[in-house]
Amino acid sequence: MAQDTVRQVTVLGATGSIGRSTLDVIARHPRDYRVFALTGHSRLAELERLCLEHRPRFAVVPETVAARTLQGSLRAAGLATRVLAGEGGLCEVAAHPEVDAVMAAIVGAAGLGPTLAAVRAGKRVLLANKEALVMSGALFMQAVQEHGAQLLPIDSEHNAIFQCMPGDYGRGLAPVGVRRILLTASGGPFRCWPLERIAEATPQQACSHPNWAMGRKISVDSASMMNKGLELIEACWLFDARPAQVEVVIHPQSVIHSLVDYVDGSVLAQLGNPDMRTPIAHALAWPRRIDSGVAPLDLFAIARLDFEAPDVRRFPCLQLARQAAEAGGTLPALLNAANEVAVAAFLDERIRFPDIACMIEAVLNALPGEPVDQLERVFAADRQARDVAQAWLQRFGR
Repeated sequence: MAQDTVRQVTVLGATGSIGRSTLDVIARHPRDYRVFALTGHSRLAELERLCLEHRPRFAVVPETVAARTLQGSLRAAGLATRVLAGEGGLCEVAAHPEVDAVMAAIVGAAGLGPTLAAVRAGKRVLLANKEALVMSGALFMQAVQEHGAQLLPIDSEHNAIFQCMPGDYGRGLAPVGVRRILLTASGGPFRCWPLERIAEATPQQACSHPNWAMGRKISVDSASMMNKGLELIEACWLFDARPAQVEVVIHPQSVIHSLVDYVDGSVLAQLGNPDMRTPIAHALAWPRRIDSGVAPLDLFAIARLDFEAPDVRRFPCLQLARQAAEAGGTLPALLNAANEVAVAAFLDERIRFPDIACMIEAVLNALPGEPVDQLERVFAADRQARDVAQAWLQRFGR
């Protein structure tokens, strides 16, 4: 991509918090970036509004009926945007020859297909969908290498690690002098709650993150620290690290986004206000730097930075994720699928908050892990885990 040309960007998951932040950054640099395609799942009125504002070449929705409705509305408004439907449409706009960069921000397993399509088309992939690596890490990274894609992490923690790593970290941690990765976590809304109170936590309370404005699913994952467990697995694949080389540190202020510990005693950290536009702008323009719209960090206002070790009694999901990372194979895919079912059930008030970990553990105990040698095996594990999780829900849910 030449710096003197306008870069075409597809935003997968445009109506979510990452998608909206991406569009905010793009809008600040109209001479450098243009929206090529926008996709949405359920907030179709919001997707229509974004189409009217950014005028993309393509929009993608889940179903044909919704596509016809949106197409009619956009034509009536004088837009030439073409509306596609389903995963085929998602993969088409992710791999389109005119696209330079793809923001992969579809939540959950549903984002794996189109994200892989972007990788196989050799795109610059801004990875906000951690499940793609959690489910199919070995196959995904192999595809990145084979097709010459650029993979840039968007999670604030992985983006921070990327900024603190040496340029040749692809050879592994030891050859570049890295001892360990320190993955920071806010601790979520329940960090200081008594355990008995957490047992009665409501979805609204779980979604009330103290620092970040996020969607409901990822907010619950943050409250259970499963989000950090999934990030641990993702970090292992992104930076060729063993699970034992990734340590989770609770940092309530969410100012230090992660750290890299070197064998000479140096520890490099990336700091910034808790705003996802920073890693988005970094990955979008890398290796250049562009304005993200984020306010400068005021260290005097922050005044202090605190750190503590995570309590596995309070956050059993973190331990389950570490065990899955160490076991490898399809275990991370099973973990992710069970968690998606459990979080949805909690948000629907069919289970209590502690039941999320119970359901996940039951699924992992019920299904053996298998090698991940083909994508079909990953999807099969995902389906099996969801079936077992649903059976558990029928038995123990409200």
